[in-house]
Amino acid sequence: MLDLSNQSQSIHAAFEKQSDQQKTEYRIRLNASIDVTRFLLNFGLSFRGHDESESSKNKGLFLGLLEWLGNRLPNVDRIILKHAPKNDMMTLPKIRKDIVSACAQETMKAIIDDLDGDYFGILVDESKDISHHEQMALALRYVDKKGQVNEPFISLVRVSDISAKSLKEAVLSLLIKHSLSPSKIRGQGYDGASNMQGKMNDLKALILQETPSAYSVHCFAHQLQLTLVAVAKKHKERRDQLRDHQAELLEQLLESGEVQSGKGLNQERGLQRPGDTRWGSCCKTLDNFVILFSSIVHVLGVIECEGDVNDSERIITLAKHYPDEFGELKLQDLSRQLGTFIWHMQHGDPKFSDLKGIGDLAKALVEANLVETYSLVYLLVKFTLILPVATATVERAFSSMKYIKDELRSSISDAFLNDCLVCYFEKKVFVNISNDVIIDRFQNMKACRVQL
Repeated sequence: MLDLSNQSQSIHAAFEKQSDQQKTEYRIRLNASIDVTRFLLNFGLSFRGHDESESSKNKGLFLGLLEWLGNRLPNVDRIILKHAPKNDMMTLPKIRKDIVSACAQETMKAIIDDLDGDYFGILVDESKDISHHEQMALALRYVDKKGQVNEPFISLVRVSDISAKSLKEAVLSLLIKHSLSPSKIRGQGYDGASNMQGKMNDLKALILQETPSAYSVHCFAHQLQLTLVAVAKKHKERRDQLRDHQAELLEQLLESGEVQSGKGLNQERGLQRPGDTRWGSCCKTLDNFVILFSSIVHVLGVIECEGDVNDSERIITLAKHYPDEFGELKLQDLSRQLGTFIWHMQHGDPKFSDLKGIGDLAKALVEANLVETYSLVYLLVKFTLILPVATATVERAFSSMKYIKDELRSSISDAFLNDCLVCYFEKKVFVNISNDVIIDRFQNMKACRVQL
């Protein structure tokens, strides 16, 4: 008589062994697809080919790199592409987009976790993509646990129009999507467009209605450029003199052989005219403006001048601009902290003897474990650092957008564009996201997938 119980157990064990093997192969295939995806995202490259059929010679970078990877890793090659089950090849366009989405979501999670519910500033700009769709870029500005200022790119989203109301709704929607409270905004950064920073009913004003302490700063680089343009227009003779002087100097340098001429080299005989508000023409002067702006708190001046009472009063005055954090009792506490803080800085740790700016002060306080001791002073320093002085981050995001969504990839969807841009722009964060974390996110996106 057959032992049905033992036979059933043997069949069950064989099934479990086969299932474990399938899961192992599935994870290997998924890891291979993620590795290829990482490479393409890191360099902003396209995934799809013109013809992705098995006989095609132009399958695109994703399938091409996956095949290349298999050729060099026999253990991978035997279970990917044509050797994989037809319903589990992990190469369909939908699968790729889900993997990219998982990469972007985990990158954003790392950024939001680093912010950890603290105060932040927002930087916003808008521009049209290659398909003439209006896109709005959002970046944050915050001080991390090391006292270091960060300006991560958060999202690119298409907007129906560029009115202040539409932009405000888009900004608040993105903040809520990432579990960020608008009440934590303590700075706004825009260029000089009227819908962003006009005289009334602009985006700046609408955000201030939500959060009164979300102070706005007109991008210093744009201010400088507008000033230079205005001066150049007003003083035409001086501008012509500068052009003539530059031409004479260039001619002398060419004759002496100190510079070379040729295609793209020293052929401009006048002053190059940059765009009235473009960032690139002003970046060399930004450092000076940052130092000038940082002096608003006067903390370093207080340290150097042995505690000038007028400087202390300026700091208290600045704190009064943040009534939610500095009520009457907190202002009294701040005043007491300042007295001890100034003495400590002048007679204590040598780390505070050669500070170059408010950013250095924030990092020095963290390194000396004095953040809790001088919590109110540190909070005010953070608020100063949070205020944006330039909109370079969001402008660079649009430069990246034009690289990722070009004429050959003009049909790329908004969601996929955003996910690619997050990983490409925040590659320093993305590179530290493990494949295992991405796999977990990917698995949870669809219930029908193999459960690892």
